[in-house]
Amino acid sequence: MPILRLNAGPNGLSLHGSPAPALPVLRGAARGRGPIIILIHGFKYDPGTPRFCPHSRIFGRARHPESTYHAQWPRALGFACGHADEGLAIAFGWRARGNLWRAQRSAWAAGVALAQAINTIRAVAPHRPIHAITHSMGSEVLFEALHHLSAHDVQRIIAITGASYASVAETAMQTPAGRTAELLNVTSRENDLFDAMFEQLIIADVPQDHAMGAGIDLPNAVTLQLDCARTLAALPRFGGHIHAPGRRVCHWSGYTRPGALQFYARALRHRDDVTLEALQDALPYASAPRWSRIFAMPQIPSHLLGGQKTAS
Repeated sequence: MPILRLNAGPNGLSLHGSPAPALPVLRGAARGRGPIIILIHGFKYDPGTPRFCPHSRIFGRARHPESTYHAQWPRALGFACGHADEGLAIAFGWRARGNLWRAQRSAWAAGVALAQAINTIRAVAPHRPIHAITHSMGSEVLFEALHHLSAHDVQRIIAITGASYASVAETAMQTPAGRTAELLNVTSRENDLFDAMFEQLIIADVPQDHAMGAGIDLPNAVTLQLDCARTLAALPRFGGHIHAPGRRVCHWSGYTRPGALQFYARALRHRDDVTLEALQDALPYASAPRWSRIFAMPQIPSHLLGGQKTAS
């Protein structure tokens, strides 16, 4: 069972598309071998609504005909490929539709359910590494879960353009579970518009706070700005080959960009080859300022500059 599809709803954890109780199935799946990677979608998905169901879209096996920004996470992350040691993917669905405030409250409730799932796995298979990868407001689900877990319950977290405040991320990463985990904070100036909208609609609890897309300063975290040329140039030494961005504004580029999910798979499955310390040393410390991509001056082709040559 390389992919287990769980949902968080009003009645707690449930199996997607099955009336069977979730926890016994989860216990059985946890007894396998290999890493366990939890996939958490973001805003606008709902496993109870077929048109917006994440299990038939980003967690599915084939391209959904109505999805413009689409990439199948499980196979790109190394699941359902027939390898004996590929481990277990837990596709975690939650109700993320409605307005942003409603989705955030739903994310917090889903985080409690996610912690229950992780605690269940830990009781059965304490030896298996557990990682998580999130997009958008899926970060709120994971950060809430960390408050209900223990040290070493989660090893590595990849948050792609997270819809969370930096203080929320930092507080979660300072819990017992957070302090023993590593966070790869994937950002891009392509997401600036969405970060700004999040900050306008969701009032921060901490004055002068900012969305985590502006960067996080923690010893167990690193920020990967995927529209930064220096970052993209550094990733091949870790086996990552991510294409340069093609848009100035995009909320999905962090996982639809060719090579992105494959690099995340390497970072989760081969942590010794992609260590946090090496990433911190190789990547730029400071993120580019907000709006720097949207208002960047277009590059003028050299042949339009009159063919002038600079002195050598």
